[in-house]
Formats: sequence, C-alpha cells, structure tokens
Amino acid sequence: MPIEDSARPAGAAAPLEPRKVTDARTLRALAHPVRIALLEALLHGGAQTATEAGERIGESPTTCSFHLRQLAKYGFVEEAGGGQGRSRPWRLTTIGMSFAPGSGDQEAQVASEVTMRLFRERQLARYETWLATRRSYGTEWQDAATDSEYLFYLTPGELRQMNAEVHEVLMRWFGLGGRIEDPARRPPGSVPVEALLFSYPITLPGPAAGTGEERGG
Repeated sequence: MPIEDSARPAGAAAPLEPRKVTDARTLRALAHPVRIALLEALLHGGAQTATEAGERIGESPTTCSFHLRQLAKYGFVEEAGGGQGRSRPWRLTTIGMSFAPGSGDQEAQVASEVTMRLFRERQLARYETWLATRRSYGTEWQDAATDSEYLFYLTPGELRQMNAEVHEVLMRWFGLGGRIEDPARRPPGSVPVEALLFSYPITLPGPAAGTGEERGG
C-alpha cells in the first residue's frame, strides 16, 4: 500500500471517521504489540517523537522510530511537521479504524482476527487494571462507571440494527467538541474513558422454524 502525501496541515485534527482496513497485508502490518501501543500512545497523547512515544510505552527510540516508519508506510501515521530524524513528531492520520476483510478472503480474515486479539488483550488488561484500582478513584467515578451484561434473542438483522443504534450514540460522544484531537477543549476533571462493545451469539442457530423439518424420534 503506497504512502500518499497528506494535505492536512500541521496542527490540523485527524478525521474522526474510522478507517476501514480490508486487505491482509495491511492487517498483518498492524499485528505487532509495539505498533498497537504506538497507535494508542498517539491517540492519547497527540503528536509525539519516537523518543517521547518510547518513554510512554517503555520502548527504545530506535525501536519506536522503526515501527513508526512501518505504520507510516501503511498510512496509519504521518509526520506532523518540524524536527529531523528521531526528533520528528508523528501523528495519526485518522482516529479509529474498523477491520472489514472480504468474506471470501481467508488470509485477510485470519490477519484481522490476530490483530483484533492484540487490541482486545490490551483493552481487557486496562479493564482488569480498573477493577484492581477502582477504590483509588473518588466515589463519583466509581458510581459513574458501569459494568453490565444483557441477554437478547435476536435475528441477525435485529442484531445488526441494535449495533448500529448503539454505535450512533457512542459516535456522538466520541466526536464531542473535538476533545480527542484538541486537549484544550477537554473540560476540567475529564479523563480518558474507554467503552468496549461486544455483541455475539452464544449458541449456533437450530433448524429454522416453520420449515416443516421433522426430528426423528
């Protein structure tokens, strides 16, 4: 995947529309713990040099510089302008991404599953950290956070509709007032809050009702 010249000027916000990643080669390029950590560091901390990112994620500037260049090769990050060598700041090209391999592309599907597992491992580790440290937060934060589970009986179409409706609500908050892109817009007392959404069937569907199919006795 070639690198395209970015027309986004220095200091301009990254687009909030998630990037759709569909091909196996690009998905495999993401499937590395350091690269995922770098993407998260740039999301949480804004533009950073390889040295600054390395301090945040616990890796050397040399390691971060290499992986940032690889992420740039596949269009996930770009130079933010200013600096040379390892003192060049890097920024995200977009905020958020979705994995959408073609239904017939098994190689891309496998790469998508591997990459998703790496992201989820980090996210669930942060959830475990919250559970272990929640008493160190004030009662306002403890009361505001939630941990819920729901059970539905749905068709594929209904599940798709429910996900779309929930996604619409979450995206309104995701883009609220440019807070992700511009730290100056974040209200006093605000902190990063992570929300994970999982929805999946827990049993295989049985024979379709009303087909006249009979079971042997």
